Amino acid sequence: MRKFGLIGKTLKHSFSGKYFGEKFEKESIDDCTYDLFELPAISEFPKLISSHKGALKGLNVTIPYKKEVMSFLDELDSIAERIGAVNVVKINSNGSLKGFNSDYYGFRSSLESWLGHTNLKALILGTGGASNAVRTTLEDLNIPFQYVSRSSGENRITYDNIKQNPEIISGHQLIINTTPLGTFPDVDLKPDLPYSQLTSAHYLFDLVYNPEVTSFLAEGKSVGAKTKNGGDMLVLQAEKSWEIWNE
Repeated sequence: MRKFGLIGKTLKHSFSGKYFGEKFEKESIDDCTYDLFELPAISEFPKLISSHKGALKGLNVTIPYKKEVMSFLDELDSIAERIGAVNVVKINSNGSLKGFNSDYYGFRSSLESWLGHTNLKALILGTGGASNAVRTTLEDLNIPFQYVSRSSGENRITYDNIKQNPEIISGHQLIINTTPLGTFPDVDLKPDLPYSQLTSAHYLFDLVYNPEVTSFLAEGKSVGAKTKNGGDMLVLQAEKSWEIWNE
């Protein structure tokens, strides 16, 4: 029996556990299991690996360990290295551990099929871990971007800057929310943008997938902007994980 699983601190609402459980059943994959491994600290990671030696073939990694797990790995895929975060670990037959980032593939595939063209500029809302895969994707697609955060800093502007300069929204037609604002149950929350400046020429992408239409996306829909949530990205990154483990 081949074992796969997810590591993180709190995994009660795990997408991956449900997704892979249903995948194995639907596709009659009966030689695999997918388990949830809650780790109170990343220092428990080596113990987890050794206690399932031989059976454990791959892991997904979620918050808050996407960066921390990197120091325990033997090798990094070039994309994961550029992003500076790992959400897939492949355990090779010799026991070595290689880190990948399937969030990049999930976001890029989802974005490209939805946009259809890349002749625009982007705002990345938020500078947390999720923004790194988005940044790397935009770099590779040659889409100019600007980070937006609550506080000013190097290579980023603030929400107040946007409110004071209407040309920022009009000049950046792709707006990507990488913050958790609007996630269930706090569905009324949204990034602090001047939404009245949105037009039907804008594209709003929200990495949040629950609810399907966040308050952020609803603002875009109300003016005819094109909108997309993070649901497809999640499925695509999960399938990329499976592909990596079985290469």
